[in-house]
Amino acid sequence: MDRVVSQLLAELDGLHSTQDVFVIGATNRPDLLDPALLRPGRFDKLVFVGASEDRASQLRVLSAITRKFKLEPSVSLVNVLDHCPPQLTGADLYSLCSDAMTAALKRRVRDLEEGLEPGSSALLLTMEDLLQAAARLQPSVSEQELLRYKRIQRKFAAC
Repeated sequence: MDRVVSQLLAELDGLHSTQDVFVIGATNRPDLLDPALLRPGRFDKLVFVGASEDRASQLRVLSAITRKFKLEPSVSLVNVLDHCPPQLTGADLYSLCSDAMTAALKRRVRDLEEGLEPGSSALLLTMEDLLQAAARLQPSVSEQELLRYKRIQRKFAAC
């Protein structure tokens, strides 16, 4: 691991300010970063991107994920979120949509196998698809992990 960090530092130090190059890194464990990476001219700007903490921001994420989906008119994304655990990440919301889409695909295949004609060629996501996916959804980040991330955020906010 030390060789990787050393090589990365050498590459970062080799960049010249006349070059229009931005290097962006991401980690879920900034507390484990080598301090040399955080020196000026390297990764000297830190931005904390946490999990959505309120339903309004989760609704914006869910709306963005489903914007190209064909939703049944009765679908209420607010109602879907009301059936979800509170501490959901963007990945959790993506998983919810993926599971719901899988259910819709299975329903379409079953209908075709039974000889039923689809009403349209578009795959329609129903409220039932989303609610069943919400019932199976498990948050990927625990309350304890969220608290740990907030402590890390406070620690690095001083940098």
